[in-house]
Amino acid sequence: MSSPLVLLVETQQELRNHVREFLEQGGFRALLALSATDIYHSLTSAPVSAVVLDSALRSNDGLDLCRDLRERSDVPIILVGANSSEVDRVVALELGADDYMAKPYSPRELAARLRAVLRRGRGERALGLRRQTQAVFDGWVVDFARREVTDPDGASIDLTAAEFGLLAVFLDHPQSVIPRVRLMELAGVRDAPSSDRSIDVLVSRLRRKLGGDGKRMAPIVTVRGAGYMFSAVVDRR
Repeated sequence: MSSPLVLLVETQQELRNHVREFLEQGGFRALLALSATDIYHSLTSAPVSAVVLDSALRSNDGLDLCRDLRERSDVPIILVGANSSEVDRVVALELGADDYMAKPYSPRELAARLRAVLRRGRGERALGLRRQTQAVFDGWVVDFARREVTDPDGASIDLTAAEFGLLAVFLDHPQSVIPRVRLMELAGVRDAPSSDRSIDVLVSRLRRKLGGDGKRMAPIVTVRGAGYMFSAVVDRR
């Protein structure tokens, strides 16, 4: 199996070269990009495994690029920014990033987080191969083998790796309250303090996609002080 190919979008040359060297020594392949054009060309011409995206990209706003990338692809994205507040992490996740790191960051930690998001994706693929089943709820169909989600009207819904993993957890535990910490563990969300809203943002993203047309409500209930519950009846096929 070939080494994972990481698309590295970093505005600071010294850091960019240092990170590239560290990643390549650590078992990754690194592909550099300095503009939106470079990014889109790389994604269409090479088997990119993950993207490390600097929010301070000069030619285009990195935050807008993150949103656009997520709309076009489910490739894992680690957004890098200058600030380390919870607000910045939440904004990154709201835009579709799978993780967020503040500068200055350690190339070693970046490599660890890359391995984590890639493990999450591999785990979901293995989950699909192991189950080889479908789950149906409220007219929705989830095909684990194909990793496809279809709404009651038959339209396909694109979910990121993190969103699909969270949905799989809910489908495994229907009509049961799952504490936030436990949900983070089951969904493969990185370790975070209890004040970190990572799982809340991920739940919010999934809710929007399961009720995106405004005609229906996503069957994800917030149980105040306890966690979340998937309220629909799930039929396995």
